[in-house]
Amino acid sequence: MEADRIELAVQRIEAALARIAAVSEQAPALPPSVASLIEQHDALRGTVAEALADLDGLIGRLEP
Repeated sequence: MEADRIELAVQRIEAALARIAAVSEQAPALPPSVASLIEQHDALRGTVAEALADLDGLIGRLEP
């Protein structure tokens, strides 16, 4: 009984993944301006992460 429930759950998950894949293939391409904004966002996110890591290191050295 438990194996049947697990199998049914796996089948439902696989069907959902197939639907997601089908929809993602139909998604329109992003306009160049949006793609550029995404790249800028990712770069800024990396810069902020580095700055926060630097600040964390400085604060760590200041604490007794």
